[in-house]
Amino acid sequence: MSRSIVRQSKFRHVFGQAGKTEQGYDDIRVSKVTWDSSFCAVNPKFLAVIVESSGGGAFLVLPLSKMGRLDKNHPLVTGHTGPVLDIDWCPHNDNILASCSEDTTAMVWQIPDQMGTRPISEPIVVLEGHSKRVGIVTWHPTARNILLTAGSDNLIIIWNVGTGEALISMDDHPDLIYNVSWNRNGSLFCTTCKDRRLRVCDPRKREVVAERMAPHDGIRPMRAIFTRDGNLFTTGFTRMSQRELGLWDPTSFEEPIALLELDTSNGVLLPYYDPDTNMVYLCGKGDSSIRYFEITEEPPYVHYLSTFSSKEPQRGMGFMPKRGVDVSKCEIARLYKLHDKKCEPIAMTVPRKSDLFQDDLYPDTAGSDPALEPEEWLEGRDEDPILQSLRDGYVPPKSRELKVAKKNVLDSRPTTRRSMSSCDGSANLPVTTCWFPVVFL
Repeated sequence: MSRSIVRQSKFRHVFGQAGKTEQGYDDIRVSKVTWDSSFCAVNPKFLAVIVESSGGGAFLVLPLSKMGRLDKNHPLVTGHTGPVLDIDWCPHNDNILASCSEDTTAMVWQIPDQMGTRPISEPIVVLEGHSKRVGIVTWHPTARNILLTAGSDNLIIIWNVGTGEALISMDDHPDLIYNVSWNRNGSLFCTTCKDRRLRVCDPRKREVVAERMAPHDGIRPMRAIFTRDGNLFTTGFTRMSQRELGLWDPTSFEEPIALLELDTSNGVLLPYYDPDTNMVYLCGKGDSSIRYFEITEEPPYVHYLSTFSSKEPQRGMGFMPKRGVDVSKCEIARLYKLHDKKCEPIAMTVPRKSDLFQDDLYPDTAGSDPALEPEEWLEGRDEDPILQSLRDGYVPPKSRELKVAKKNVLDSRPTTRRSMSSCDGSANLPVTTCWFPVVFL
């Protein structure tokens, strides 16, 4: 008799759970601009959301602890003269955020811990080098102050925001760039483009080192990200407009490692990748669900785990860095789902009975310290992220505290086992209350 074999994985039973109403952020007027970015960025201190604004572009920054209904007087970050298209928190400083806009500029902002009441309108640096709108902004994962921008002028510029100067400019793309993603140590980045090509670029050599024509047959926008192993995970469409995902080895682009059709829908699938667990979360704009998969070295290589579904469609999504999750609740990821007028946190949790810190779920993760200075990276050095342990973020639940009862538990033992000394005459007790052993000879 054949027996079905179930794949062993500690992430098979990961489940998503939306936060309670009071844990959300209400009365946020999410931007309605037609651009396929996530509209949301989050780190362990702040939540940033691109919002509707008259007279230019603006975004909202909230401390994570400021949940509930938004104060009408809460200040916005207003400095762009056109709609804001993308925002990204610096991985090495939780108070630094970069934004880009239709006004052809990118700006870097210092967000104070106490926001005050006045709008923030003065960026610490303005990056001007594009001739058309700037739609993508993303920080280097390991080098300090290195920022990449991509615009509708088909130009990619890498900046040193500490000096405000453009270090590298690449014009290898003949059409609109859909997305850009760095690899783990920041030596390469991949791009998807309207010309239907997937490219891997070496910025310091200023050249495309690998490319693949039409990894997905459809003409709708694609997305691509690097995995921790150096492979490429892509989302796109088939010729029949079915959404599909793929896994590719950039050293041999001829055949995919895996190719999987999903469903028929118009929304572009935005992938959010967790290198510590090798899991990827797919969020489609206009969808009301989040699918998540695990990438492994065994066939079929991309394993479907489950789907988190809700009633409301999502306008955008933010993905918390691993150092911001609640390790005491076995939370391995947290996403922030944008509705029309609110933001809702969604926790992805591994069910565990133990309250102890789970070493197997939380390997050391990328910390906030940069591994390189801008000059070192520009000279050709590469370093993996400096890792930090999440054990320090573990807070034991209150139920594990030892509570000492005032009443001695030994007092509840049967009174028949009293010692002989308690039955002496000074106790003034009847003799019948004492128990004497009887020995039969």
